[in-house]
Amino acid sequence: MNRVNLRKLRRTPMNPKNIRNFSIIAHVDHGKSTLADRMLEITHTIEARHMRDQVLDRMDLERERGITIKMQPARMTYQRPAKEGAAAETYILNLIDTPGHIDFAYEVSRALSAVEGVILLVDSTQGVQAQTLSVLGMAKAAGCTIIPAVSKIDSPYARVEEVSLEVAELLGVEASSVLAVSGRSGAGVGDLLEAIIERVPAPRASIAEVPGSPARASTGTQPGNEPRALIFDFSYSTHRGVAVYARVFDGEVKKGDSLRFAATDKRFVALEVGIFAPDETPAEKLSAGEIGYIVTGIKEAGVVAVGDTIGAQNGILPALEGFARPRPVVWTSVYPESQDDLADLRQALERLRLTDSSLSFEEESSGVLGRGFRCGFLGMLHLEIVTERLRREFNLSLIVTIPTIAYIVTTKNNKRETIYTPSRFPEYGDILSIEEPWVKVTLITPPDSLSGLMQLLHDHEANVLETEAYLDGRIELVSEMPLRELMRGFFDRVKNVSSGYASLSYEFLDERPADVVRLDVLVAEELVPAFSRVISRRRVEQEGERMVEKLAGILPRQLFVTKIQAQALGRIISSKTLSALRKDVTGYLYGGDITRKMKLLEKQKKGKKRRAAHAKVDIPEDVFMKMVQESER
Repeated sequence: MNRVNLRKLRRTPMNPKNIRNFSIIAHVDHGKSTLADRMLEITHTIEARHMRDQVLDRMDLERERGITIKMQPARMTYQRPAKEGAAAETYILNLIDTPGHIDFAYEVSRALSAVEGVILLVDSTQGVQAQTLSVLGMAKAAGCTIIPAVSKIDSPYARVEEVSLEVAELLGVEASSVLAVSGRSGAGVGDLLEAIIERVPAPRASIAEVPGSPARASTGTQPGNEPRALIFDFSYSTHRGVAVYARVFDGEVKKGDSLRFAATDKRFVALEVGIFAPDETPAEKLSAGEIGYIVTGIKEAGVVAVGDTIGAQNGILPALEGFARPRPVVWTSVYPESQDDLADLRQALERLRLTDSSLSFEEESSGVLGRGFRCGFLGMLHLEIVTERLRREFNLSLIVTIPTIAYIVTTKNNKRETIYTPSRFPEYGDILSIEEPWVKVTLITPPDSLSGLMQLLHDHEANVLETEAYLDGRIELVSEMPLRELMRGFFDRVKNVSSGYASLSYEFLDERPADVVRLDVLVAEELVPAFSRVISRRRVEQEGERMVEKLAGILPRQLFVTKIQAQALGRIISSKTLSALRKDVTGYLYGGDITRKMKLLEKQKKGKKRRAAHAKVDIPEDVFMKMVQESER
């Protein structure tokens, strides 16, 4: 089939029986992007002259870090050759390339709800990793068919048979069902495409119970042909507004259709519909079982959300299940280095929120840094990505404070509120109880790093629940710990202890009682709210001494004696005094009685005493930045 006909075929609606929707599950650097490249190449979705590495990773940040941040669908047309007793057929393979990090677990879960199958890809040189297990659990929960495969089989360090047995044991299947592929050379990719057609079911029916009417299936043949689609991602452009990425479950969507979002009841007209080939390509319509995009023309933030349902404006079909508003779990303050850039920072945050509904922010003010924004994120990786995009894409110079989490505090007058900044924490004597979020952490490590990791888990207040040994000798540790301890440099410490060989994943649990206190820093007996933080009670004295020593070493001396104190538990737990700068008031004297010098020194002493009684320390911006940007050790 020539390329002109192939392009036309990609835009033509396909019989649902010949559609396969799937995703790829893989740990970081296990070859997911490279495998996707070979699939696009073998199916001639991208011409050879336009081919490049990591073709589905569009952002520079993704290519530099080797991770998938933004979902990118791709529609491939596969010409299945004729076999004995079966004629040649054409299939549409829709791949949704999803991020694997736990910060984006909700978005991944919605994408997995839009497909019928997943490829579990495991590096044959490394074996199963912790992050793979977390996404695998979501795929099973979504009811996806799982196709196991091991990658990098052409590596001199490959352990194909051993890792295949490990994957087979994990899934409870025969080792012969585990495929072997190489994304670099393309070996085995053809067999994998055949397995997708054979094992992944055609788009499953979406049964919608409507009061007073019979059940409907997603074949698009029912009376009225009412559309219903699931949003798994979206993009934004200045000219077209928001374009939603959706899987159509019922009916069909065409240009000019009047549609609405179920969660916000926002109505719009489809300005364009199309498919990903892999670039956005206009199509006549999107039918049930297909994956594509719908241009909405909407240019306001907060209207479109991942997991929402698109339906007819006056339709009777209910929204698809599973929608939830993402809840921020990590908070930090973002300030422009120059207050002249405040409007630019606000505009940049609003622009990012048009493509990231999980980002939340509100304006706040600091006595030292001026005006900025208190931002909520899904996790530490989400925070890093957003702040890096603000710097790169909008050319902003930022001050980012120490991340914090949200605590649920109940005071003695039975007032219950959520506190997400330490400076708003009630006084020590007013608190009745505190609750904090916990996480379940899974570590997979070589045996020689086990003792070091056990000590690390103890230092971070973790409770080890269970251990399990793999065939290759590696050990899986499952534990629970407070989220604040996970944020306290836990990732870096795991890599240091295991020399980079351990892998880690986590999932959020519920809130549990917390034994934490607010630690304040006073300079010249005046509280500096931006230095306040919430830490574990057992570390409060150690942390207080460290912060006082740190500030004493970088704060410029004043013309009066300056006290630096750490306060917690209703008392001062650490203190240090900076001596005053001494101006030589007798330098101009060249003789005479010693009493002349004594009088001047006494006068200076009284002046310093009066100044100290009304003194206020002006903390320089560079000192402030060093303190608020420093991570806890």
